[in-house]
Amino acid sequence: MRTVLDLLRLLADRADGHGSAAELERAAAELADSDPEAGALALRIRTAMDAGRRRESELAALVEIARDLASESDTGSVLDTIVRRARALLGTDIAYLTLYDAERGDTYMRVTAGSVSYRFQTLRLPLGAGLGGLVAASRAPHWTGRYAGDGRYRHTDEIDTAVGEEGIVAICGTPLLVDDEFVGVLFAANRSARPFTPDDVALLGSLAALAAVSLVQTRRLTDTAETLQALRGAHAAIGEAADAHDRFAGVVLAGGDVGDIAEALGRLLGGWVTVLDADGTPVARYGPVPERLDAAAALRRAGEAAGAGRPVAVPCAGGARVVAVIAGGQRLGTLLLGGLGEHGDGPANGGSGAPAEPAELSAELSAEPAELSAGQVRTVERAAMVTALVLLFTQRAAESDRRDRADALAELLAATGPPRPATLGRIGALGVSARRRHVLLVCRCAPGRVRAVSREAATLGGRPGLVAERDGAVVVLLPGDDPAAAGARLARPASGPDPDDGVTVGAAGPFRPADGADRALAEARRSVEALLALDRAGEAAAAADLGFAGLLLGERPDVAGYVTSILGPVAEHDERRGSDLLRTLEAYYAAGASPTRAAAALHVHVNTVAQRLDRVGSLLGPSWQEPDRSLEVQLALRLHRLGASGRT
Repeated sequence: MRTVLDLLRLLADRADGHGSAAELERAAAELADSDPEAGALALRIRTAMDAGRRRESELAALVEIARDLASESDTGSVLDTIVRRARALLGTDIAYLTLYDAERGDTYMRVTAGSVSYRFQTLRLPLGAGLGGLVAASRAPHWTGRYAGDGRYRHTDEIDTAVGEEGIVAICGTPLLVDDEFVGVLFAANRSARPFTPDDVALLGSLAALAAVSLVQTRRLTDTAETLQALRGAHAAIGEAADAHDRFAGVVLAGGDVGDIAEALGRLLGGWVTVLDADGTPVARYGPVPERLDAAAALRRAGEAAGAGRPVAVPCAGGARVVAVIAGGQRLGTLLLGGLGEHGDGPANGGSGAPAEPAELSAELSAEPAELSAGQVRTVERAAMVTALVLLFTQRAAESDRRDRADALAELLAATGPPRPATLGRIGALGVSARRRHVLLVCRCAPGRVRAVSREAATLGGRPGLVAERDGAVVVLLPGDDPAAAGARLARPASGPDPDDGVTVGAAGPFRPADGADRALAEARRSVEALLALDRAGEAAAAADLGFAGLLLGERPDVAGYVTSILGPVAEHDERRGSDLLRTLEAYYAAGASPTRAAAALHVHVNTVAQRLDRVGSLLGPSWQEPDRSLEVQLALRLHRLGASGRT
């Protein structure tokens, strides 16, 4: 017969972990026959001891889980660890975790352990729907031994279908909370009707609390790491841009121009670069600039980018990036770049600093522009700023030189007769040789085109040329002997789309500036006004090219030259063949252009006159009898006779 002492001995052994639970239960049952109270007390002590041992085991498991979570730095790894340990610790068929989506206002399945249904693994739970939705909405744990028939939950077809496909019967869910911040829901579930005890719910809640803290800390560590990485990237980008700035500054200090900056930028980015001036004209290039690029679209995009007030590399239709070159709020030019990283530290296909031809910038490319790193963005910004400074200095130097040349030419033109030595010294300092032969051009155009024509004229003579705006016209002094040929380089008729595009040029010379330019200016002015009066706008001519009008306008009319230009072929024929074509022409016009009366005056047959006139036509051209040309011929005949009379 068991005694109370035997029972105490078995309890002591059980407490030390050596005793048998079955033997303890038999001893308590035997003792209950003689002492029911002692037997019941023994069973209570055993139950409490088992519960304590289980809590110790659970606590040890939680400590181990916390240690595992502390070693994880990735959010995904933390979640996997939580769900696997929850399934193992509670001994359930399935464990899973949903996370809260603040933007959509629901929770979504993030990780599962033991699940086999894809529908279940991709399930989203609206707040308040199903057991998980109720946990999320109430921020309190809920559990059920048979979910399908539990009326406490708002069932939906989507949730019930996924739960049924997974075969889940019993579910327990508890919220993940950190300082009232709702993170998600941790679940444990079985495919059989096994009820969850309060101890199970408490254990799952402990796991959920541990998981929530670990998850939030991991997220914060990730955010901190990303912030540090961004700071390191920004620091590297700043260093890269500083190195680029030093390189660009070195180029400028060494006397480099925009072409050298384009080359430096192209080498740094490993791509091609084109620099356009304010008018969209290519002024420099580096690398294999595409032959088909939409320059008009680039300029439009540059105009949009200029609104930012600082250099911004924006994508441009045509596979390039466009950067507005800005200084003092003024757009001085445009950088076009592309092919980044394709050509290394050097030009592909033979990079060149030569300006791109406008035809190379005519059509679109289909390629998309490459993305720029933070360092590349800063490098491009530095290049645009340095380019703006170079262009600004160049523009101001060119403007100063233009003013000096305009003032010098105005001083030369204002002199009556030979200019003062100071004037000659001033134009000599600008590269004009006062003893060399020059021509003078007076260009008439629409008022809005004066500046453009001035810029174009300044490129004709290079350093020895002078350009000034005077009385609404552009006056140009160029070295040379052929005034008409020089004027033809600037003259052009008005085009259909732009009626103000025409330029009419009167020319004079050659002359020597040391002798004065006032007479040449007056003659060039008379020539351009004569062209406009004769409806010959868009042409260039000197007085000698205007026929009889030139005789009236020229400062020193060349009568002999005029006669030769009109009648030279006929006079030469008479001298060579002994013919009488000039006399026949005089008789023809004296007879009122009547071959019959001319034949009578010459005492020859009318057919002879006709034959002679045919020969004149072959020498002067088929239009010699047209009104304007006929007037020129008659005037030349009169001057020829006057000249002949003077010689006799």
